[in-house]
Amino acid sequence: MSERIDERAGRRPVGARDVLTGVGKVAQGFSVTLRQMFRPPVTDEYPKEIRPLPERSHIGRHLLNRHENGLEKCIGCELCAWACPADAIFVKGADNDPEHPVSAGERHAEIYQINYLRCIMCGMCVEACPTRALTLTPAFEMAFESREDAIFEKHQLLEPPPLPGTGPGTEEGR
Repeated sequence: MSERIDERAGRRPVGARDVLTGVGKVAQGFSVTLRQMFRPPVTDEYPKEIRPLPERSHIGRHLLNRHENGLEKCIGCELCAWACPADAIFVKGADNDPEHPVSAGERHAEIYQINYLRCIMCGMCVEACPTRALTLTPAFEMAFESREDAIFEKHQLLEPPPLPGTGPGTEEGR
């Protein structure tokens, strides 16, 4: 009776050839696993060993630059905010006081904020800046305890970030 069911379903009895084919397919699948088992590990010992970043990598924290005389390069034009595809930058420009200038231009950035929860590190803001006031640094170690900590203000962005491997909390891995 079981032969009739197999014939109606279009199945044929399993033979030695089918078993060998199945074993071959399983061995082929395990060959990938076996090859990987005997390769040397590629794990980085971070933060004990910090590999140098590629020169043109866009992964670091932003830095607002200053002129040699101490004036800010940012003129509050808001082009970086317009160029940001993630809408992570907020700039509010204001007129520069001629007696106590903040920047070298007629305007300066009164408020400058970057929200690192939104930033995708694309570098479009750096490309859009006409005065080269904004650059990306190799400092990629950023951790936040609250959402408010992820929004960097102008005074934070004017300070150079710590070098990779020297940020708070990295001493635990050494």
